[in-house]
Parts: sequence; structure tokens; C-alpha cells
Amino acid sequence: MTLSIYNTLTRRQEQFTTVEPGKVKMYYCGVTVYDYCHLGHARACIVWDVVRRYLQFIGYDVRYIQNFTDIDDKILKRAREENSSMEVVAEKYIQAYFEDMSRLGIKEADEYPRATHTMNGIQKLIHDLEHKGFAYPSGGDVYYAVQNFAEYGKLSGRKLEDMQAGASERVNIEDTEYQKKKYPFDFALWKAAKSGEPAWESPWGKGRPGWHIECSAMVRDRLGDTIDIHAGGADLIFPHHENEIAQSEAVTGKPLANYWLHNGMVKVDGEKMSKSLGNFITIRQLLDRGVDPMAVRLFVMMAQYRKPIDFTDDAILAATNGWHTIKEGLLFGHQHSKKLGWDESKLIQNSKSKIQNSEIERFKEAVNDDFNFPGGLTIIFELAKELNREGNIIVHQGRTETPADELLKKWQTLITLAEVLGLTAKPEPETSQQDSLSDIYIEELIQQRQEARKNKNFAESDRIRNELLTKGITLIDSKESTRWHRN
Repeated sequence: MTLSIYNTLTRRQEQFTTVEPGKVKMYYCGVTVYDYCHLGHARACIVWDVVRRYLQFIGYDVRYIQNFTDIDDKILKRAREENSSMEVVAEKYIQAYFEDMSRLGIKEADEYPRATHTMNGIQKLIHDLEHKGFAYPSGGDVYYAVQNFAEYGKLSGRKLEDMQAGASERVNIEDTEYQKKKYPFDFALWKAAKSGEPAWESPWGKGRPGWHIECSAMVRDRLGDTIDIHAGGADLIFPHHENEIAQSEAVTGKPLANYWLHNGMVKVDGEKMSKSLGNFITIRQLLDRGVDPMAVRLFVMMAQYRKPIDFTDDAILAATNGWHTIKEGLLFGHQHSKKLGWDESKLIQNSKSKIQNSEIERFKEAVNDDFNFPGGLTIIFELAKELNREGNIIVHQGRTETPADELLKKWQTLITLAEVLGLTAKPEPETSQQDSLSDIYIEELIQQRQEARKNKNFAESDRIRNELLTKGITLIDSKESTRWHRN
């Protein structure tokens, strides 16, 4: 089947076609740089990284743009708290972003435009909106007149009359900004300068742009009037992406994006992540406590990208164990090439070649259904487990009945498919094959330990636990079962 994806705009799954044959223009609403990136950012960045990788895998030339919002109330607040400046705070967290994403194996975008570097494009767009009757100045600010855009609400499904009825008792008529607006849901395109805050000259006086206009301008400057994919978190559907559509399409008369894609949110132990609940986890906190970055990628890929995911200790342990299964399969060739008679110098080169087989086709068939990465992982796990079984036979019997060239093709297929999801493993020189325990062998030892405990042979039970611990394997006993993870 050809690729079909769920389009938030039309609320249905559609066959994917591009504006320009063979090319994809893709924009991802990036981060506001006032703090370290958290698990929500990790999920979004991993999802769109893999979507991009998959599009390239099936033959598209992808131009991938991700912005930085580097002027915002939150950044200015952080600058005041740190007795710093907007520029210093933004630069600090932009560099931290790149550090965190590198650890997660995120490929860099083709370009990272910043709001402060797009001021000419922002002001031109506001000017065009004002000229066409969609914007009006008021007290140094400039507002977008939502009632003048007939299709306002088409992305989110919200209707202005319903929103107004629902907000009638919550509007603060004493609010200065409210008094400047002609209609309660008009939003700021340009904000008048405030004392002590950065500001830029403009036809409407000194000030700075609103959040929504920044992305509209950056998309237009870097990718043109109409792009193929506009991606972001589900929390951005309204008002951010709704307002982007209103701004851009009012000026160009063309669709801003043909496909709107949104990833689901992240919960922590069933609760929305927030600092007040004490469950706010940054990417670097998670990785610094020893969680493998590849396990984080796998955790994200094991869920359908549009659905919410719940980050729990059990979930990350399951992802960690799953990653070790895949990792062992990825290292199969490095560990057993000599016994199989492979020319190791050609292994990686050959694995990068175009492979066509049933596993590749099954992988594409699964993922082509709205980026069904969990379905694609099924094929990856099948290959990894098959190679791990063969590796276990080689370790214990010194040989295998399966033809070496057949194993080579399976291993190269596994490497190829895993790389589409950004899952990569390198052999560790300091760890000898003798010291590296396979998943199957570990499970065998755990079974022996359970038998010893059943027979009240606690000395043998402790001996097995300690043996595994010396090999970097920690056991976790519960009433239901014994789980394990590699340290």
C-alpha cells in the first residue's frame, strides 16, 4: 500500500501526495527556549525525526525546518529571574537543546530559523494582513480580526459563537489588552514595547511580534506559501496552529499546509506532567540517571504517535528490555562474523545497500498506515529474536545449521529497518563476547533461580543473583514475576 496519513485538518486518513513530486516540505513547531527540554519535547522530536527518516527511506527528498521561539514572555521572565538578558537565556537553552537531542540520536533539521532573525518577514506579513483588512492597530499593538476570516476554526473544529458563549463569564473587561480589541478572540500580531524589554522598530511603533505570527512568517520565508506537512504537539492545534492558518491563508489565499500532523501528549504515572505535581522530568535528568537513549526512542515508538503515552517505571523498564533484545540483534554480526566466515570489513558497507525482501515490504506495509511504527517494530523484533536465537546456538554449539549468507541478509535487514527508527548500536570493545550475556541465557538463569527459591535453596538463589549482578544485570522481584535490566 502507498503511504496514507491522518490529517487533523480533514479529520480523516488520506493518501499522501506532495506539492512537488518526490519532494516533501516539512515544518515542525519547535521549542520556546526558556528551560531545559522535557519528556513532552522528547516525544515530539523523536516522532517527527522518525517521520522524516521514514519519508527519506521510501524515497522522498525531505526539506525539514524546525524553528526556535527566542522572544517570548516566558523567556523574558526567566531573564529577569536570572538577572540576565533575553539573548543570553535563549542562547543557553538553544545549546542545551542541541546537547539533549544529540544524546537522543535526533538528526539535525536542515535549518533552524529564529523569530528574532525573521523580523522583516514578520512585519511584511502583518503589513499584508492590515492591507487586506484582516488586522488593525490599537494603542501600539496590532490585532488579527478573527471574524474577518470565514474559515477560522476549521482546524480545531471550534466555532467563534460557541467560544464566545463559553467565555462570557470569564472575560475581564478591565484587562488593558481586552479593551484594545474589537472582538474578544482577536489576537496580537504585534505588541507595543514595554519598559525594559527588547523591542524592534516597526510601522506601528517599537515593539515585538506575537507568538503565532512568528511561525507563519518562518514557514513562508523558508518553505513558501504552501507546504506538505506541518507538525507539532496536539496542544498546539488551538490556538497556535489555528491562528497560523488564519494569518497565512488570509494573505496568500492558498493552503498553508496540505497535511496537519499532531503527536499525542505525555503523562507521568497517569498525571499530566507539571512542576507543581513534582513529576516534571527533563531529558537530561532522565538520561543522567542511566536510562539508555535508545530505550527512550523505543518507548516513544512503541505507541501510536497520535495517542497519549504514560511514562512509568514499568514502561521504561519494558522499553529498556526491548531495546536490549534489538541491540543484541544489531550486534549479532560483530559478535559472530568470524565463526560465520563473514568478511567483517564489508559488513557495514553491505548493510547500507538497498535491500529488498519480504521483511522490508512488510515493514513498509505496516508503517504506510499512518506511520504505524509499532507495527514496523513487530518486524524488527522478529528479526532480532531470530538472530539472537541463532547467536545463542553459536555460543553453545560453536556452529549453526542456518546458511551464513541467509543470516547476513537478515542482519543487514535488521540494521536497515532499525536505523529508520534511529535505533543504532555499536560494539563495545571493552566487553568481551564471553562476558556479554544474551537475553535467552539471562532468562535461563532466572528460571534456575526461581526453581532454587521454590526448593528453598536460598544460597543458590543468592549465588545466581550475585552472578548476574557482576555481569551488570539487576533483578527486580515482585509477587507476579522477576524482571531484569542491564545496568
